[in-house]
Parts: sequence; structure tokens; C-alpha cells
Amino acid sequence: MTTAIVILNWNGEKYLKQFLPKLIEKTTIPDVEIIVADNGSSDNSLSMLKSEFPAIRTIVLDKNYGFSGGYNKSLEQVVADYYVLLNSDVEVTAHWLESLIEYMNNHTDVAACQPKIRSYYQRSKFEHAGAAGGFLDQFGFPFCRGRVIGVVEEDNGQYDTTFDVFWATGACLVVRSVLYWKVGGLDDAFFAHMEEIDLCWRFKSRGYRVVCVPESTVFHIGGGTLNVDNPHKIYLNFRNNLLLLYKNLPNDLLKEILLFRFFFDYAAAFQLFVTGKPRNALSVFKARSDFKRMRPDFDEKRKENILQTTKTKHSEIILKSIVVEYYLRFRRTYTKLLKK
Repeated sequence: MTTAIVILNWNGEKYLKQFLPKLIEKTTIPDVEIIVADNGSSDNSLSMLKSEFPAIRTIVLDKNYGFSGGYNKSLEQVVADYYVLLNSDVEVTAHWLESLIEYMNNHTDVAACQPKIRSYYQRSKFEHAGAAGGFLDQFGFPFCRGRVIGVVEEDNGQYDTTFDVFWATGACLVVRSVLYWKVGGLDDAFFAHMEEIDLCWRFKSRGYRVVCVPESTVFHIGGGTLNVDNPHKIYLNFRNNLLLLYKNLPNDLLKEILLFRFFFDYAAAFQLFVTGKPRNALSVFKARSDFKRMRPDFDEKRKENILQTTKTKHSEIILKSIVVEYYLRFRRTYTKLLKK
């Protein structure tokens, strides 16, 4: 079985220089190729790669197509049994890939998996955008084993079991290439943020599993392109979360969930405004406006998903609101969220 590690780079010269040497050193399994796909960078990434890493294959895209489009256009040019989507700001550890590929080899019903993701700067803690595997609450808000809203846990081995999750992070995602294309790949319209949740939802709805394999650990800087409080990041997260729900929710839940989100999103915008973040509040309004504009373009995608769905009930979607649990019941870890 062949594996292609594909780093989608956008103006990440400093991360490539910092993390590529360790990736090359620590990737020891046979039949693996490391590829850097450049997503229209304007820095010196390509010239640096040519001079310092001449053995690394590069794929050059003519402009920035975002995370989704950039990977789709790049992976079209890659032949391998497994794709590993790896952020440029990830530090790998010894034997990081062995357990992931071994698990995929031994479990043919698994479409995708991720390692345990810890913070590069706070190395004993999980990293926000992945931790030990992702889940959704009943209203579509994502959280992780190890991270609920603003609380990121110390990794004390509490999640050191291989575990089925609802979504695996795009920071370090191993996926079967044949299934990637079978379900349509990442959705270009998302551009960036939550595209991996959409991809994993399609895997789950078609009966495949998504897994966190914590025998493997990597360290992720996170926020290398947009920091957590950036108005554009907030816009993408709110817009794409609504697109995610519209595209994937079963018919009997769609109207109810979108109605709840109407009230919640405007409440969130109000909270941002009164706490002195008017630009972030405006990002929520723009997200909802653009969701309404884009929704007709998703009608066919929704029909296709509903047609292909074989499973609508998922234990990895908890029937609670993490907003209520977090702010009113002070349940701020994955374990406490599961308490009845």
C-alpha cells in the first residue's frame, strides 16, 4: 500500500524550513512520498524548496484555491492508496505514521483517521483544532475529546484509547484515496474551515468509520494562517457551519436545527458587539447573509447526500447543546459532557 503525505502550503516558507527536516527524518515507513503543494504563495517558498529540499516533489497551483480547492486540485495529481493531509505547521514524532497506516490496513471499514494532536507551544495540552478526535452537538457545533469551546485539557492519557469519532482534523488527516473521491472530496465552496467535518460526515452517512489513533502524536502550532479572533475566520466558521448543516442534516431535523441556529447566531453576534468586537459581530451577519445566498447552490449536493445516505443516527453527535452545557452547567470537558 502506497502513501502520499501532501502539505498544502500558502506563504509558509518559515514552517516548511522548520518542520520538513523532522518530517523527512521521522517518516520511516516504506512506499511513502512527501509532496508540497503550493497554493499560489507570494513568499519564497518555492525557491527555498528548490534550493534546500530538491528531493521533495512540488505541485504548483496558479493561485490560492483555499484549503478545499487546493487539496482537490493537488490530489488529482497524486497516485497513492492513502493520502495524508498534513498542515505545514505540524511537528511529527518518531514512528508517527506507522500506527495510523497499520490501523487503516487492518480495518477496511475505516475511511479516515487522525493522530492525537497536541499544542506545539503548550506541549502537555491538546491542540484546539483536533485534540483527540472531533464530535458535534445536536445543533451542529463541533468539539473534541480534549477541547470544548474555550477549554483545552492537559493530556494525561485520559483519551489514550483508539476511538470512533465523528470527524478527524484536517491538520493531520489520513484518508483512503478511493473513498475520498467516491464521496466527492473536500467541498471547494467551503474554501477553508469545517471542510473536513463535511467530508467526514459524508463518510459517516455512507456507513464508514472515522477514528482517532492516539498511539500516534503530533504537535500543531495552529492559527498559522488566521488567528482565532480574526473576523474572516469567524465569518468562515459561521458560514461553513450553516452550509455543513444544510448539506448533511436529514430531512426530519433540518428545519428545526436551522431555526435554532437563526436565534443562536444573532445572539452570538449581539454578544460580540457588546463585548467590543463589532467587526466580529458584522462577520456573523455577513456569514448568515452569504449562507442564504449560497444555499440554492447546495440543493443538488444535499439531494445527492440524502440519496447516498445509509446511516442517519450517529452516537458521535451528542443530543445536547454544548453552549448550554458549557455556560450554564459548567461542563467543560468531553467526559463531563457525557454525564446524564
